[in-house]
Amino acid sequence: MKCIQKNLGTLVPQYPLENICIPNQTLFIDIETTGLYARSSSLYLIGCAYYDTQTKPYTWRSIQWLATNYEDEEQILKAFLEFVKPYRYLIHFNGNQFDIPYLENKIEQYYLHFTFDALEGIDIYRRIAPYKAFLKLPNCKQKTIESFLNTAREDTYTGGELIEVYHEYVLNGDPQKEHFLLLHNEDDIRGMLEIVAALAIPDLFHLPVKVTKVHANYYKDIQQKQCSEIIMNLKLPTALPTDLSYGANNCYFSGGGTEGKLRVPIFEEEMKYFYSNYKDYYYLPKEDTAIHKSVASFVDKAYRKQATAHNCYTRKVSSFLPQWEILFTPFFKRNYDDKALFFELTDELKTQRDTFNLYAHHILEMMASYKI
Repeated sequence: MKCIQKNLGTLVPQYPLENICIPNQTLFIDIETTGLYARSSSLYLIGCAYYDTQTKPYTWRSIQWLATNYEDEEQILKAFLEFVKPYRYLIHFNGNQFDIPYLENKIEQYYLHFTFDALEGIDIYRRIAPYKAFLKLPNCKQKTIESFLNTAREDTYTGGELIEVYHEYVLNGDPQKEHFLLLHNEDDIRGMLEIVAALAIPDLFHLPVKVTKVHANYYKDIQQKQCSEIIMNLKLPTALPTDLSYGANNCYFSGGGTEGKLRVPIFEEEMKYFYSNYKDYYYLPKEDTAIHKSVASFVDKAYRKQATAHNCYTRKVSSFLPQWEILFTPFFKRNYDDKALFFELTDELKTQRDTFNLYAHHILEMMASYKI
C-alpha cells in the first residue's frame, strides 16, 4: 500500500461551504475500482481532500491510498476508515449511488466494524442534476460540469479505461501507470473542490432572492407589435460560478456573480374573474357578465339566466402578470378552460417589494420545473 499526500496550494472552493457543512470537519472523497460490483471487483484507490487547520496558513490537502497489489485492498480500506473517524461530513459526486454503497459492501466483506450513519453525505451530483435543463447541459457527469465551469484537468483517461491500466500496474509496478492512476483520482478530487461552486444553482431556487429594483420596459417585437414587460433586478443568495441565462414561458433570467435580472411580460388586455359559487349568480347575456342573485331582482327575467361555471365572471381591462399556480388573488383567466393564470398589476402592488421578492421566487421555481 502507498499513501500519497499533497498540498493543494491555492485551490479553494468557490462556494461558502459553511452553508452546507463545517469545512474543517469535511472530507471530499472519490474511489477507484476495477468494476461496478464490490463482490466481483477490486477497490484499488481512495482519495480525499480535507481542510488542514493543524498548520498555518490553513490550506486544502489531498491524501490517497493506493493498493499496489490486490491484497492491499483491505489495508487501504482500513486506512481510510481510520482517517475518516474525526469527520462529520462527506462530499462526493454521485457517491450515494456508487462510492458509499461500494465501500459499505467492502466493509461487510472484510467484517469491519464501521458505519457511515454518523456521517452526513452531500452528493454534488444529486443536488445539481435537477437543474440540467436550466444549465443547458447534455448530462450531469463530473467532466461535463467541469467543462461548463471551465475547470482544467490534466487527466485524459476515464475510470473504465484505467481498469486495464491498474491490472498492468499490479503485474509490473510501472511508475508511469501509477502516475496515471493517481492523477485521475487527484483530478476528480480537485474537480469536486471546483465544481462545488455549482451548488449556487440550487441555492438560486431554494434560498430567498431579493428584488432590488422593479421597472417597466416597452419595446416592439419582431412583428413590430408594441409590447411591455417588467424587469426585476435581483440580489442572489450565493454567487453564481459563471454567467447564466435561461428562458421559459416568455420569462427570462440572466445573472452573474450575485446579480441577476428577471424579465416578465405584462399582458395589457381584457381578462375574466370567475366566481366559484356560480349557483348564486345570474348571467346577463346582453352585458356579458354575472351578478349575484341578491342584487339581480331589478333585472327582467327575460334578460337573465342561471349562471354556469363557464359564464360566471366579470370582465376587466387592465395590466396583468402571469402566475403558474394561485400565488396572488384575485386571479384572472382569459377563458374558463384556460390553464394560464394571471393577477392584476395594480398601483398598490407596484410599491410592495416583499411581494416582488415572492414573485421572483415563483418565476424561478417555474423555470426550474419547466419541461422543454
